[in-house]
Amino acid sequence: MQEQTDPPGEPNPGLVSTAIQAITQHIRSEGLAPGDPLPSEAAMTRQLNVSRTVVREAFRSLSAMRLIDMSAGRRATVAKLDTGAMSMVIEHGITTQQISVQQVYDVRRTIEMRTVALAALRRTDTEAAAIAQSARLMRENFRNPEAVMEHDIAFHEAIAAASHNPVFSLIVTAFSGVTRRTWVIGWRTRSSDEAQLKMIKGHEDIAGAILKGDPRLAAEHMAEHFDKSVKALIDAGIA
Repeated sequence: MQEQTDPPGEPNPGLVSTAIQAITQHIRSEGLAPGDPLPSEAAMTRQLNVSRTVVREAFRSLSAMRLIDMSAGRRATVAKLDTGAMSMVIEHGITTQQISVQQVYDVRRTIEMRTVALAALRRTDTEAAAIAQSARLMRENFRNPEAVMEHDIAFHEAIAAASHNPVFSLIVTAFSGVTRRTWVIGWRTRSSDEAQLKMIKGHEDIAGAILKGDPRLAAEHMAEHFDKSVKALIDAGIA
């Protein structure tokens, strides 16, 4: 079958959309897993009876959505779960004022109360130690706000991982970009060493409840943590 050709310029959006659907359907129907190769551009071109330009644009779109991995000179492969696309959507929503920081934190509060409860029930000893270490490193580095922020982000991601639900890990990690945009502002509203160390103590309390295996107490501490974080952002005028 002769492959179609597009007129000069951009490929037909409708054909590209059809090609995207066909490629994702191929992943499902063939039961492909992360790392498995996809058909070549030439093979997809013949299968779909469209131009190679259309197939190439479909592959590029799927790569931008982090659904496939592409590298020069190699066949495209199915990608592992990646938070990049979700993170960009959330940050775009805030930048364009379609959603607010407070709305993001409201969703985070709901999700992370569940993740911390599951972590208290499901965590391994190694995971509990990693969570506690992040909290400890926050205290040890509290004179260095950037270091505290990174350990804070690692703390929440470690809790999500300890929930043993990869969807929670995906969502919580996707919030990291927003956290990096707002964290320092919230930290500065806690103008004294005492206030900053009190915030860190809240993380230590969460870690302690997880270590005890107490989901109710862990969720209570997480809710209190988010309530105080939102108040700090409101005081700074950005929530």
